[in-house]
Amino acid sequence: MSVKIKKYLLSFWIYHFIILTLFAQGELSEQSRIFYRNERSIGALLNSNGYGVSGRYAKRINARNKTIYEVDLIGIKHPKEVKITNYYSSNKSYVFGKLNSFFDLRAGYGRQREMFRKIDRGGISIRRFYSAGPALGILKPVYYEIIQTNTADPNDKFLKQEKFNSSTHQGNIWGKASFFKGMDELSLVPGAFGRFGFSFEYSRHDITLHALETGITLDIFIKKIPIMATEKNNFIFFSLFVSYRFGKVVDASGIIDEKDLMN
Repeated sequence: MSVKIKKYLLSFWIYHFIILTLFAQGELSEQSRIFYRNERSIGALLNSNGYGVSGRYAKRINARNKTIYEVDLIGIKHPKEVKITNYYSSNKSYVFGKLNSFFDLRAGYGRQREMFRKIDRGGISIRRFYSAGPALGILKPVYYEIIQTNTADPNDKFLKQEKFNSSTHQGNIWGKASFFKGMDELSLVPGAFGRFGFSFEYSRHDITLHALETGITLDIFIKKIPIMATEKNNFIFFSLFVSYRFGKVVDASGIIDEKDLMN
């Protein structure tokens, strides 16, 4: 993980923590409370090694605890990926030596516990959560547009789409081919993942959910993932993440148990 990404993640959370703290105290809410709270939400994820989207369903166990079911789709990059500009045209850029684009499809099961409850309108509910489950790595070959010379006429040049070859593709790369090139050559790599994090829910309305989250994720696959041809590839991916999550609270029942009030 680069120093630039670390500084970005740290700055992001310091900024939002200060903003949320300033607005943490507000007027007492007069809106009707939903006590039997299930939650449906989607999120945008920014990882230290990529980005993606997430869907989550949180089912109430009691007043403070929920079971969570979630699905993520994340694009994972190699830490040595660097975009460079085409020698011939400043409008074309590519990652030199990339073999495959890598995507991680996760299905998780876990728990969420509310540590500090939101009382005031505009306050913050702080939760911790964890989840784990199977992961499926999806590899899509990367194609490059390669400058070729007509053997019959050295002045006649044309573009040909090829996968990266370190022995022949050096100064003759025009750029990256269409993302959809190679979609019929997908390959799958099974694995598993685990996640732990904290959620700061700050919605001013009891029926909606707006939250900022941060934490760590570990993905492990059964073999090394061939992302780059010119760098060392790994089968373990550790990442920090931040996310923005929004959704709605589902009123599953208007009745609460007496024992729940004690939690």
